[in-house]
Amino acid sequence: MTQEDRRRRWAIAGTLLFLVLAPGTVAGWVPSWLTRWRSGTPFLPPVLRPIGALLVLAGLASLLDSFARFALVGLGTPAPVAPTARLVVSGQYRHVRNPMYLAVLAIVLGQALWLARFVLLEYAALLAVGFHLFVVLYEERALAARFGESYAAYCRHVRRWWPRLRPWAAGG
Repeated sequence: MTQEDRRRRWAIAGTLLFLVLAPGTVAGWVPSWLTRWRSGTPFLPPVLRPIGALLVLAGLASLLDSFARFALVGLGTPAPVAPTARLVVSGQYRHVRNPMYLAVLAIVLGQALWLARFVLLEYAALLAVGFHLFVVLYEERALAARFGESYAAYCRHVRRWWPRLRPWAAGG
């Protein structure tokens, strides 16, 4: 087994653990604690309930894709204590710099619509502010220090929160 194979195995294990701990808590345990998974009094048109379910499914698919890319392409984890060896700029990352955070927000917003729980909209707003502050005050600085000009070029072409319509190609 090569060094890269060993690193990939550790990256997969660490990524799975972080998936359960971080998004599992933020988009699973906390919404459960806030709602007990019980529907509230609808505050929006009922047609939004299935849209909420679709948002949850899309968010989960996006989140799993992002986590897989960190382990398999980046050879690391999304956890700051075990970062990737390579800058991940494939898949969704060619459209937006922070698809994981957007996926978690989609999951929580979808839960809010599906369960008709205003408290989850408030929670999503708090998450959005927290995610933004973490990205701006810590994550972007750490990535700039770690990956230098390649990260700077990426930032010049791919927006933080608003996806590009056409995917960016490094060097293109």
